[in-house]
Amino acid sequence: MSRLGKKPITVPSGVDVSIDGRKVSVSGKQGTLEFEHRPEVSVAYDKDEKSIVVSIDEKNMKSKTVLAYWGTTRALLANMITGVETVYAKKLEVVGVGYTVALNGQTLALKVGFANTIEKTVPQGVDVKVDKQILHISGPDKQKVGQFAAEVRAVRKPEPYNGKGIKYFDEVVRRKSGKAFGS
Repeated sequence: MSRLGKKPITVPSGVDVSIDGRKVSVSGKQGTLEFEHRPEVSVAYDKDEKSIVVSIDEKNMKSKTVLAYWGTTRALLANMITGVETVYAKKLEVVGVGYTVALNGQTLALKVGFANTIEKTVPQGVDVKVDKQILHISGPDKQKVGQFAAEVRAVRKPEPYNGKGIKYFDEVVRRKSGKAFGS
């Protein structure tokens, strides 16, 4: 039995949920998100109690994969409701002499110690703001925001000797001491 899957999701006021077959659409003040769930899982919306219930058939209670789909579907729907109510945000910091970040329309230009400028296209539904060496990534879709932040960080991960690179704002880079010279 999935402990997470059997919990109902409360829908706050100002968030509209519509279910059309396997397609669930959630809209709020931050935007609209859609999700198509697996056929093994069923999703029901109770308008009176303003809650979403995710369930599976009794015959699938022994299958570990169906139990995993159950909990995953519930978690994804809860993230969608949170995202359309308040946005998800990631903050990245660019550390290094001469390392710069610039936003040109929907293209993020990174100068992080390579011969060429690395350009990343900002995905649809993700907002990016640049404030000197700090990069603010936000949006209603948790997966898109986290994926884009991880892709930007992967361009130049922080290295442990000088601490240069792109790191999450709250990330702590464990520093290593260099070579000990002399006797």
